[in-house]
Amino acid sequence: MPCPALPDGFDFTDPDLLHHRVPLTEFAELRRVEPVTWIAQPVNQAGFQDEGYWAVTRHADVKHVSTHPELFSSTLNTAIIRFNEHIERDAIDMQRLILLNMDPPEHTRVRQIVQRGFTPRAIRALEERLRARAHAIVEGARAHSGPFDFVTEVACELPLQAIAELIGVPQDDRAKLFDWSNKMIAYDDPEYAITEEVGKESAAELIAYAMNMAADRKQCPARDIVSTLVAAEDEGNLGSDEFGFFVLMLAVAGNETTRNAITHGMHAFLTHPEQWDLYKRERPSTAAEEIVRWATPVVSFQRTATQDTELGGKRIRKGDRVGIFYASANHDPEVFDSPTAFDITRDPNPHLGFGGGGPHYCLGKSLAVLEIDLIFNALADAMPDLRLVGEPRRLRSAWINGVKELRVTAR
Repeated sequence: MPCPALPDGFDFTDPDLLHHRVPLTEFAELRRVEPVTWIAQPVNQAGFQDEGYWAVTRHADVKHVSTHPELFSSTLNTAIIRFNEHIERDAIDMQRLILLNMDPPEHTRVRQIVQRGFTPRAIRALEERLRARAHAIVEGARAHSGPFDFVTEVACELPLQAIAELIGVPQDDRAKLFDWSNKMIAYDDPEYAITEEVGKESAAELIAYAMNMAADRKQCPARDIVSTLVAAEDEGNLGSDEFGFFVLMLAVAGNETTRNAITHGMHAFLTHPEQWDLYKRERPSTAAEEIVRWATPVVSFQRTATQDTELGGKRIRKGDRVGIFYASANHDPEVFDSPTAFDITRDPNPHLGFGGGGPHYCLGKSLAVLEIDLIFNALADAMPDLRLVGEPRRLRSAWINGVKELRVTAR
């Protein structure tokens, strides 16, 4: 098999890469020539004492890794594919307390508890309140007499308010969640000047906030998910510390990802005006899934091989890190017709924007789809003539397809 034509030293987790673009051309080359490829890194560049990782780029292979946790662990090195090079190993190991970084059977135990808050009934109970919030958010943005930032005025608000509704955080505290989550994931972006220490402090503050909330609900249960998850710890519910780490995960997984999907979705609509016209006219139920496929807010996670195995014709050794690139899988022409087209009527749409299946399939998928549907319906009603004012300013990150600013106008 010929080697892929990648430049020397090319690394899909280089933060400077995602700062400018998602490497779809390079992904296509790997899928065509060498779909499981070794990507070399200097020792400790990503925070790990190894010399690189395997990049997995085909849809089928990403699904295989995702659905075989006995072969590919989330716990050994966590699911985060690249940390700051100065991170201490203890700080990496501490993240094993987050659901995202657990393996069965511990993952199974915790997930069975927290999924009580994400049942269809629980999501339906939120729908009308979130619909009203979506319209209020859009009406507030429409009041601007000139250009405004779509990210801060629209995209970030509904996910934050949804989390607050879900777990009973006072709406006045949502700005704290926004600030804490930004600081936890922005360590690669010099604009934020966030050090590893600031990120750790933000995580600690968020966890302490959630633990205090859990302690309050144990004393005085309310009719909210917090009480459901923690009020009877000895009956299989979460401890206060477990709830704290659950909220930390929600602040990133439920906030950052959905707001970036909404932002990329708006940019896609405004750069594909025929799709925006179609959406305003027909409101297809398939739109949210295509927005997530197109955006793929989490470009990649990683797993670590628990034993020698084979994948895509390559011998993976025990202890090797394996990068599963959802952004590549979501453009795999073996699965998607015209994968580079933004098509809100795409159906079926077996994208991996919510994960590749298996134990870590996104717990909040139904909530995320609901939020996307609600906000774009509100936008189509109240701001049908929204226009771009400038190009998106992208987040510098190793694994998040993020946008910091998107200037638009409704005038």
